[in-house]
Amino acid sequence: MNILFNEVFLNHNKDSLAEGAYRIKKFPSRYKNQSLDGEKWINLIHSERYRESIKAACEQEEIVAEVALNRDSYQAAIEAVGLTVKASQQSGFAVVRPPGHHAGVSHAAGFCFFNNIAIASQRLVDQGKRVFIFDFDGHHGDGTQAIFYESDQVFYCSVHQLYAYPFTGFITETGSGKGQGYTLNLPLLAGSGDDKFLKAVDQAIAAAKTFKPDMIAISAGFDAYEKDSLLSLDITQKAFYECGFRWRRAFPRLFAVLEGGYHEDLLECVETFVDGVNVGGRPRKNLYDTDMSVG
Repeated sequence: MNILFNEVFLNHNKDSLAEGAYRIKKFPSRYKNQSLDGEKWINLIHSERYRESIKAACEQEEIVAEVALNRDSYQAAIEAVGLTVKASQQSGFAVVRPPGHHAGVSHAAGFCFFNNIAIASQRLVDQGKRVFIFDFDGHHGDGTQAIFYESDQVFYCSVHQLYAYPFTGFITETGSGKGQGYTLNLPLLAGSGDDKFLKAVDQAIAAAKTFKPDMIAISAGFDAYEKDSLLSLDITQKAFYECGFRWRRAFPRLFAVLEGGYHEDLLECVETFVDGVNVGGRPRKNLYDTDMSVG
């Protein structure tokens, strides 16, 4: 798994103390710019009217979804979509801003404008693939859940802090219509820590094995981290490594996109998760010692 990044993300909402450029300031020294214009895929989820309204809001520097937009924000948003699609093609990790999992079909919310992972997942569905979305951002991905709530081609599973924004993601939310049974929420209480988090990861992996997806799509938010300024799940980097390791051990094809994480250790968290994925993808050691064979 490679990390995909572009410096355009630094120009969006750059001075915010919440979802600001400080979150990804360490990445330019480690990763070269990669680019893919995602504008042509936005309509897979969002209407043209909605896309144009977001573009206009950026040009007019309006405040939307608690974000002071600027003229660079729209370019960042379409590059976020593009790099997420690129990650789905290359089994990569797209480090993007703005995030996406709170964005609905026709509304922005929680710092999110276009739902990056939903767009990339729908593109795969249109190619005849089944997608399992695992969202371990500490906030429930209400936008992604709503988009696929009636789908039997996308299974949405979220691990998040209970009773936190957006105050959704209860275990009773399981899908409807054809999508009944294809939504799984695994909420955790504040202070749950690594053990309960990894137990939920194992539950998600078990559900994915039953679903038999062609692709695992991961909304990787790191606001469950012990140093996060908004949440208090107290997850360590060791657990993020183990999360990546377990998913790659279980499935050969996966990609990820950055969601939340409101602290200055995002580089370390992302790289630790990616290390887990890459180690998990290595062949298991041969337990049979050929030197001890008798013939």
